[in-house]
Amino acid sequence: MERIEPEDPAPQRQTGVQTMPEVEAAFEEIEVDAPLVGIIMGSKNDKSKMQPAGQALHEAGIAYEVRVLSAHRQPQETGDYCANARMRGLKVIIAGAGMSAALPGFAASKSDLPVIGVPISGKNLGGMDALLSAVQMPPGVPVGCVAIDGAKNAGLLAVRIINA
Repeated sequence: MERIEPEDPAPQRQTGVQTMPEVEAAFEEIEVDAPLVGIIMGSKNDKSKMQPAGQALHEAGIAYEVRVLSAHRQPQETGDYCANARMRGLKVIIAGAGMSAALPGFAASKSDLPVIGVPISGKNLGGMDALLSAVQMPPGVPVGCVAIDGAKNAGLLAVRIINA
């Protein structure tokens, strides 16, 4: 019996990434308004104090999202939000909290994104408790921190991080 060879042998598989210039060009033209910054706060009562962060981002043309998440009352949901932030396209997390202010540190422990803490003034210690909680992070859990009720500067810092 005679062996018959195919006329065109199967092409060799190429290693590496192949590009499709026409597809890539089409995607470059698509504008995406996905948020780049996540603004999170421990309580809905903090919204008025965190508003200046959103205003600074809006003025710079940077899309953002706002969530009320608590490290104490919703640890699983808050952890999931922070852990998946990069995958969803976020570049920075701004976390505002008062009193024990665990939210900025909790966010930094769950995400490798830059986290900016905003200590929010409270009734008892004028925000000093929140400030100390936000800045005294252990090694390996970095949190940038702005002034008490300094949400505007948090927004401006996020703009600088994104535009760096």
